[in-house]
Amino acid sequence: MSHLYKHLRIHQVFGANTDVGKTIITTALIRASALNSNRVFYLKPVSTGAPQDADDEHIKRHAGPQKHLVDAHCLFRYGDPVSPHLAVKMASETQGGLKVSVPSDETFVRSVAEHIRKRARVASGPGHMYVETAGGVHSPTLSGTTQLDTYRPLFLPTILIGDSRLGGISSTISSFESLLLRGYIIDAIILFRDEYYRNYEYLTQYFAERGTHVTALDPPPPRLDSIENVANTEKYYSDLVPDTLKGDIFTALEHLDQCHVRRIEELDSMPRRTLDAIWWPFVQHGLVKTEKEVSVIDSAWSDFFSIYDASSGKTSPSQPKSLLQPQLDGSASWWTQAVGHAHPTLALAAANAAGRYGHIMFPQATHIPALKLAERLLQGPGKGWASRVFFSDNGSTGMEVALKMALRSFIVSSGLELSSPEKKNLRVVGLKGSYHGDTIGAMDACEEGVYTCEWHEAKGYWFDPPTVSIRQGQVTVSLPPALSSLTSDQRTIERFETLSHVYDVEQRLESPLAKHYRQYLNKHMRSLQADDTRKLAALIIEPIVMGAGGMIFVDPLFQRIMVDVVRDPALFPTLLPVIFDEVFMGLYRLGFESAGPLLGVNPDISVNAKILTGGVLPLAVTLASDRIFSAFKSESKVDALLHGHSYTAHAVGCQVANATLDLVGRLVESDLWVGAISKWTPEGALATKVWSFWDPEFITSISCLDIVDEAMALGTVLAIKFKDDDAGYASHSAQTLLQSLRLPLDDGSTSAAPGGAPFGVHYRTLGNVAYFMSSLNTPRATIEALEDRLWRLVSSVQRS
Repeated sequence: MSHLYKHLRIHQVFGANTDVGKTIITTALIRASALNSNRVFYLKPVSTGAPQDADDEHIKRHAGPQKHLVDAHCLFRYGDPVSPHLAVKMASETQGGLKVSVPSDETFVRSVAEHIRKRARVASGPGHMYVETAGGVHSPTLSGTTQLDTYRPLFLPTILIGDSRLGGISSTISSFESLLLRGYIIDAIILFRDEYYRNYEYLTQYFAERGTHVTALDPPPPRLDSIENVANTEKYYSDLVPDTLKGDIFTALEHLDQCHVRRIEELDSMPRRTLDAIWWPFVQHGLVKTEKEVSVIDSAWSDFFSIYDASSGKTSPSQPKSLLQPQLDGSASWWTQAVGHAHPTLALAAANAAGRYGHIMFPQATHIPALKLAERLLQGPGKGWASRVFFSDNGSTGMEVALKMALRSFIVSSGLELSSPEKKNLRVVGLKGSYHGDTIGAMDACEEGVYTCEWHEAKGYWFDPPTVSIRQGQVTVSLPPALSSLTSDQRTIERFETLSHVYDVEQRLESPLAKHYRQYLNKHMRSLQADDTRKLAALIIEPIVMGAGGMIFVDPLFQRIMVDVVRDPALFPTLLPVIFDEVFMGLYRLGFESAGPLLGVNPDISVNAKILTGGVLPLAVTLASDRIFSAFKSESKVDALLHGHSYTAHAVGCQVANATLDLVGRLVESDLWVGAISKWTPEGALATKVWSFWDPEFITSISCLDIVDEAMALGTVLAIKFKDDDAGYASHSAQTLLQSLRLPLDDGSTSAAPGGAPFGVHYRTLGNVAYFMSSLNTPRATIEALEDRLWRLVSSVQRS
């Protein structure tokens, strides 16, 4: 978790290279802080080499006349003076082959975070803390991960020690950019004033143009800190940090203090400014009564937001809390997160494409990121049926494109003229509860509902679907009245042994329920076809689950038979194009790449977005079969698909999408996935088509609580529907019931949040439905912690 305390300014010290003077300059800062009567804490998380030469020992020797105010520590110490990752290995070799445990990045960060928390409690008054890294910014930590990535969960503001030597201009700028790419706040650059190379002159001007403060200090004498030169070293520090409290080091100190104050002031002001300036999506502003209801997100990492909590600064001085608290991103940031927030691979991919291309227009042009993405999508979710990829900017516009494609294809296939007035009467067929986006055309492909607007004109017919869930520990398919009336005993529920049985669509095609579905759909489709006022021209479905409609898990057999029916030439002489809206569920959100293989049928058009770019920036793709593409191909320009966006196929988005799909491809084979799948695999079975990161026993147990109507989980998604007489989107029942989740639960147990701090949960609800969503790489410990909190909370409400 990030750390920010009003009374304790913390800075992490990175170096542009090894031997650039990190410890010397940090010592000067510590002396200056102590002379200002501040309590000062120094932490060297990992040290290699002889103990007497260690940086924390140097700090203790030269902390100055106020050294009683200085506390210096090292957490991990190794004897060989080499890179930390190698020092651990060599320590193992020197212990007779006995394996020395290598602390994981998580353990390492937790140790640093806990040390910071303890020192925050000790510093009852104003204090400063400096956390000094080893070597350069990319020097490896104990696990081998570079320091920039290992320390990033702590998100401490940074001081970069520049390189004053030959080549130091380049290494300093490179280090600055590496920090910047990972989101670090760089408050200052400090380096020695070498009068021969004069790097400080160039760097001062260079960084002034970028708004970054640079301080140059007199260099130390030669052979600094040799045993026989301690007196000269002490004199150097006395001159550099005079007791007059004046000079460059004190100017740098004042700047760092101001940065700390300004950061807190800005965070403090953001709720009021936001309420005065921002119009939020999907928020009723009339219900937001206080500034406390505004979530101020300072940064994000992995599955967690770092939330500013002003009330933490008002806690007991003996038990201070960080003003920044971890909060689990329980909705995967509106279903977009794939590999966690601020993933360095995706940040670098974005920067690379921005640096190479910026944005370039796309009509009758191509570039590597877009071409590679299109080719891999055709071999991924489009394999075996799609021949073309059309780029747009989000799921809603991707669906607009899909509708245009489908309607044109139907007109051409049915022999209608493009100018025919009949095209104004074309309609779609779909499912009640569907949602395809907020643009007008996408809304018109849905029935009237809470998401539609004044211009909405429902252009279609929507069937009430049977749904899949777990009720009272039983896997069930619930039938709507129109379907239950067709069964011999008027039953509303069909029970199954496991979820795998429900999603074995091919095996169920000859079942009695399949026969009922077929009869029902055939009958109603014939009736719709007989209505000359509305001509059905496309089938549009959200396969498997309808997200915004309330996390409605549709019986896959019903959707399969819908596709079969609209492709029956006896019913539809002109076969209806089939659109799969996979914006939400596609690309492994539900544990599989695409719904086609599960349903046993492919669409003619499909749309992907959300996971596509790993939650970094907007991009959507509409995949189409050759039949759809051919409907627009002619010698006339006006027959072309005249749809596009200024930022169509923007290179940054395409590059990030390629990097995301690379990461996801590796995750599919990971131990995390294999372990989760094994829990859901029925006994005796070799494999299962459907599974979830959520524990099956947890789902079964929570579905048995009296206040729970049903629960369901697939892939990363968990949905819990609470019993509510006023069920629907307007209900506040789920939001109210789970309200305490937002607060950290400090029960002394080990936290799954970065740094081990107690965490709250940021979540969204859909009326009486609470849903939660992980990334594709969320650790099992994090999901388990949320399961535990949900169980405690929901079961306690049940008891009360």
